[in-house]
Amino acid sequence: MKNIDTKAPIADKELEILEKHGDVREDNYFWMRLSDAQKLSEVRDEHTTKVINYLEEENTYHDKVTASSRNFEEKLFEEMKGRIKEDDSSVPYKSNGYFYITRFEKGMQYPIFSRKKDNLDAEEQVMFNVNEMAKDFDYFQLGGLNISTNNKLVVFATDTVSRRQYFLRIKNLETGKIYKDIIENTTGASVWANDNKTIFYTKKIRIH
Repeated sequence: MKNIDTKAPIADKELEILEKHGDVREDNYFWMRLSDAQKLSEVRDEHTTKVINYLEEENTYHDKVTASSRNFEEKLFEEMKGRIKEDDSSVPYKSNGYFYITRFEKGMQYPIFSRKKDNLDAEEQVMFNVNEMAKDFDYFQLGGLNISTNNKLVVFATDTVSRRQYFLRIKNLETGKIYKDIIENTTGASVWANDNKTIFYTKKIRIH
């Protein structure tokens, strides 16, 4: 690493006293915490602007300090990527009359979840192409897939803010329609009841 004539940014210290269950904690950097609403808002408030500006200063400093190794980083990344099978797929597993498969296509970042009825020679039904779902987000995670006992519905969880606070939604696998109903702030796990109408899930408790 070469010597760079630039100073690292120094974050402001703003003392915040936090008390839970009789335990007192002092946090000088609690001001950096942003709520999900602040992260997702198209218009930044003053607090959000301050946090983002500082993080951008950190990123700028990092880019300057590591500029001399940029070519090496790219070469190392391409070498590691070249050792990975990009068009890979999971071992199919059978459940309630369907084979379920998770696969990746070359050059794509996210998986494709599909299934085949009765046997592996059957026509593939793509349930979720996460590459399409994620294209408008900086961060996207799909998980918690759970198929109803009649094989017609799937409940799924998505996280778009990297806080593991998942939205639950339901997709009709016969029509491809995703219902408008959304259950917010869950753990992402869910279970169908045998009536194919009821799901059980757990909410996350937000502790400030």
